[in-house]
Amino acid sequence: MKKFVSLLAALVTAVTVMFGVTACAPENTDMSTVTAVIDVRTPGEFAEGHLDGAINIDWQGATFADEIAQFDPVGTYVIYCRSGNRSAQAISAMAEMGFTNLTNAGSVAEAADVTGLDIVQ
Repeated sequence: MKKFVSLLAALVTAVTVMFGVTACAPENTDMSTVTAVIDVRTPGEFAEGHLDGAINIDWQGATFADEIAQFDPVGTYVIYCRSGNRSAQAISAMAEMGFTNLTNAGSVAEAADVTGLDIVQ
């Protein structure tokens, strides 16, 4: 029964994130309303090229939750990775932590397009 409840909770969280908390980034994101742009790739990937001004918080790192907890949950965040997969997972975790205004900007290139930020090294 515990496994069923855990699975159901995960499904509800996923549906909430998909339809209520996050969306793919619109064509033009108003960067004046964004609290932070977060790159959830590894530090090595980040060093190869990231959005100018982005903060690197590795989704797969042991300190992800602790680092994210330092941010205001009512802020507005644009999250990206290499393909959009890790950013979706990070957004799901952030939603469980109480964050409500999260946008999955997809890959680095897609995020650059929607935010207007340059890719830098």
